[in-house]
Amino acid sequence: MAVSFRFKILLSLGWTCVCVPASFAAPGTHDPAAVSHSISHAADDKRLKTALQDYQESNYPVALKEFKAEADKGNRIAQYDYAMMMLNGEGTDPNLPTALIWLKKAAEAGMPRAQFVYARIYDDGQLVDPDPKFAHDWLVKAARQGDTDALVALATQYMDGRGVARDYGKAFFWYLKAAKKGDAASEYIVASFYEKGGDGVKVDLTSARLWYALAAAQGDPAAAAKYAEVSDMQRKAHPDRALPHVPAQPQPSVPTAPRNTPPATAL
Repeated sequence: MAVSFRFKILLSLGWTCVCVPASFAAPGTHDPAAVSHSISHAADDKRLKTALQDYQESNYPVALKEFKAEADKGNRIAQYDYAMMMLNGEGTDPNLPTALIWLKKAAEAGMPRAQFVYARIYDDGQLVDPDPKFAHDWLVKAARQGDTDALVALATQYMDGRGVARDYGKAFFWYLKAAKKGDAASEYIVASFYEKGGDGVKVDLTSARLWYALAAAQGDPAAAAKYAEVSDMQRKAHPDRALPHVPAQPQPSVPTAPRNTPPATAL
């Protein structure tokens, strides 16, 4: 399949890079996959629970000190929270070097969300000198643990050949994993692979129609248009056959966190 076709998909989605915002000011809002952690998850750690509550109440200076105390003890949730507060400048002035130190600690402790954010900063290169290869290694770690954003970012690296040799087959492999976790843009891209074929993927209009339908169910108008187009193609190809049934239900939605939700996600 021509490079121009695959690259055109990325351009249409604005995905020629996985950009990190200039500020992580609302981590719970822009990191939907990061909000599965709840205060009850920290019930066995009263100090961490107190820090989480203080953060939710916007008592940032106090929460910052409490997260730091727990981070010093090796708690990777606290390490990540402390790093994100330093990065955002919550309860203190922004401090990128310190944020990176603690993000790395949480990432090295195996926290997938920390691995993704750490990688994303180096992949994007807005806050530090870009190092896509370094980012790639951390994205692989996070993706293997199922972090949806990491799956998408890793797939995109393979799609545009950033930090790793371009490989559309591997891009499809990781986009498919993200699509199965309900990422709408990945659903669209997977559908396009099945529609056009190539790079180890066989043309499968039934699968393309299904994935377009799932993306459309999440509010993607382009996917809705492609769903209609592929449906029409199938009708013309087999006018004597009924179209395969497509489930009407959308992918499970990811809960949206309120503004004052700590960045921490999972152990």
